[in-house]
Amino acid sequence: MVPYHQDERLPGTTFPLPEAEVVTVAREFPDGDVWTRIAALYEPVAAEVAAQVANGTVPSVVSGDCLVSEAVLAGVQRAGVDASIVWFDAHGDVQTPETSTSGYIGGMPLRQILGDHPELLSSRLGLRPLPEDRAVLVDARDLDPAEADFLASSRVRRCPVDDIDLPDGPLVLHIDVDVVDKADLPGLKFPVGGGPSFDAVVAAVQRVKATGRVAAVDIACPWHPPQAADTPVRTRLLAALLAS
Repeated sequence: MVPYHQDERLPGTTFPLPEAEVVTVAREFPDGDVWTRIAALYEPVAAEVAAQVANGTVPSVVSGDCLVSEAVLAGVQRAGVDASIVWFDAHGDVQTPETSTSGYIGGMPLRQILGDHPELLSSRLGLRPLPEDRAVLVDARDLDPAEADFLASSRVRRCPVDDIDLPDGPLVLHIDVDVVDKADLPGLKFPVGGGPSFDAVVAAVQRVKATGRVAAVDIACPWHPPQAADTPVRTRLLAALLAS
């Protein structure tokens, strides 16, 4: 577990995981901007992922936002595995610093994985850009105009959760939990309606895992600190997504 939203440390109650499954990454942040700080945070994540993949393990990383996906893919690449990425998300995450109207950097990681602004994070982690046709964007029903324009002209594959068009070869499986319809998962920071149910998302994730080609999993949990009623559904979701 990486208990951070970007460079903000989150309380342990944010992630209802059994203690045996939790690995806390903590270190002093260097001086500099947010990209410098999260690069320092993610370097040990990439190293741990690389070590586990090299040893034949399929690591699972749980964090508070989608940016850690860059460290996970970088770690898989360090282990010598040339993986594609399957990206479950209600959003596109293909903004750039120039296109984002909010400046929210958590909306940029997939675009960076595809090669945008490598100096910000991906180059610091040694991440090699992924060709567009090896990225699969699942759901992504809430797109800003700039994201829609980019995806319309790109080779990124787009599909619904019940009909995922997987690329060949090894896969990194990224799941932003806000892919689940907001009615089924309360407390999200960026809730979106009109999406797949809790059960539909879990079933789709299990179908991808059943291929036997998943090299690593990362789960982004951009949700608010839990209210009492939130914990059971969050616990059940994480257990289902982490199940073998």
